[in-house]
Amino acid sequence: MKYTIALLSLCALPAFANVDIVGNVSAKCVIQTDKSGVYGNPTAPVLSTTPADGGVLPVIRFDVALANYYTANITHPTSFSSSPPLTDSVTWTGSTSVTNTSDAGMSGYDAAKVVYDNTTVFDLTVAGSTWFSTASSATYAASKPFPGGTYTAVVQATCIAK
Repeated sequence: MKYTIALLSLCALPAFANVDIVGNVSAKCVIQTDKSGVYGNPTAPVLSTTPADGGVLPVIRFDVALANYYTANITHPTSFSSSPPLTDSVTWTGSTSVTNTSDAGMSGYDAAKVVYDNTTVFDLTVAGSTWFSTASSATYAASKPFPGGTYTAVVQATCIAK
């Protein structure tokens, strides 16, 4: 009997276990809306976020924990996300610039930005916070007045890992 138990223990199957390895990665680039934009209506065919036109520039803050790993990609609008019905085309212009920084080393961001189509790209080379504002202007075709109503457009901000 002893030999039978010993022989069976030699033939026993080995035990297996699957052990999970879990890691949590916290965001190293966070985007916050500091101020929502407002369109002013300085003339009948123009809507503009420029303060001189009665508008308010939207302000977006990027908080970066690691330098040289991310770019800020900010896209100004080229259409309304909601508006009264429009029967003609709208011409869009816009620009994005740095309005404030938490570190003097970020002072060169505006000079080094790259603009393509309606997107502005900033290389986030310094850890800290950077505030960006986006000017947006829409002009209705043939100098027609915009119809009365509420107009909404969206600035898209993304933090892209390099």
